[in-house]
Amino acid sequence: MKNNKIILGNYKGILSNYYVILSNYKVILSNYKVILSKYNVILSGAKNLLLIFFLILSLAITSYAERIKDIASWSGIRENQLVGYGLVVGLNGTGDKDGTYLYQPIANMLSRMGITVNVKDLKGKVKNVAAVMVTAKLPTNVKPGTKIDVQVSSIGDAKSLQGGTLLLTPLTGPDGEVYALAQGPISIGGFIAAGRAAQAIKNHQNVGSIPEGAIVEKAVPVNLNAKSDLQLLLQFPDITTARNIAEKINEIYKAGIAKALDPTTISIKVPSNYIGNVLDFMAEVEKIEVSTDLPARVVINERTGTVVIGSHVKIAPAALAHGGLTITIKESPEVVQPPPLSPRGAVTETVPRTELKVEEKQASLVEVQGSTVGELVRALNTLGVTPKDLISILQALKTSGALKADLVIM
Repeated sequence: MKNNKIILGNYKGILSNYYVILSNYKVILSNYKVILSKYNVILSGAKNLLLIFFLILSLAITSYAERIKDIASWSGIRENQLVGYGLVVGLNGTGDKDGTYLYQPIANMLSRMGITVNVKDLKGKVKNVAAVMVTAKLPTNVKPGTKIDVQVSSIGDAKSLQGGTLLLTPLTGPDGEVYALAQGPISIGGFIAAGRAAQAIKNHQNVGSIPEGAIVEKAVPVNLNAKSDLQLLLQFPDITTARNIAEKINEIYKAGIAKALDPTTISIKVPSNYIGNVLDFMAEVEKIEVSTDLPARVVINERTGTVVIGSHVKIAPAALAHGGLTITIKESPEVVQPPPLSPRGAVTETVPRTELKVEEKQASLVEVQGSTVGELVRALNTLGVTPKDLISILQALKTSGALKADLVIM
């Protein structure tokens, strides 16, 4: 009986150990699932990273292949500038206040309508009229009757062109010929609301536009199909790009028909099978993709603080330190009144009070190895530079010879 109890006790112990082993097995299995899940996440992340890498790589490869249509234009095919002097009427008291440039055109316009008016009688009585300059662009080969957009700009002291209508205005070219007639209501894309003590203004009020506000009366014809020689003009002159375009055209069509004359101009002889059908040849040439090679350039606009850095810009090894000096001047004039029982003649005066605060940030030195634009930006971000600071730094780098690019200041 005693032996049976011992055997039963051992059996319970073995069973307990079995449950422990089973529990550990479940924990191991659970950990295995977690590991497998993390592995799938890592694998998925790797796939996404690989996809992003190939996407960036493909963009980097194709970013240098441009259509000829996007980087060059055909000689002789261009827009022509038109200009005219006109009157805008229907303004709500926001027109020009005074000026012979306003009264004389009004008198001339009324005279053409059979109404005789003395210029002196118009002074101070035409607050709803503004003198404007009307401009437009006339594309090549636009046919008479086609509508084009016009821009209207005030030339006097008008407060706003809101709600005005442009009267019939002839638009002339540099040769003095009338090519279009403009008329219609003006859209300024904003408003002005004013009272005696305050006003609210949205957008610029003295410039507006009239979509399709002019009708073409005379075209500028260009007979392209009669040409046997063409010229391509690069938007950004570059010797390498001009040579690449000529080589690509010769490779596709016939050797010797294209030749780079200078960094801007590529001369092309029309193939014999395209004579009389030059437009098809031009359309095919525009679709050709060529590799471009633009110079390294940094463009700076000091007025707005805008900095644009090209992808080819390189930086030689240099150490940068830039400290910011901030001076704040605040004027808080104080009104001082004479105390009670002051002698006769005491007056209230305004006493100037100036608060001056000068703060200079401690400059830290950052070493920049021979780097690309991205590495330079990261280094400058560690300095916490602003766009204005960046302009000064780039100018200093150019002076030291560390900036390997053309610096263009607008």
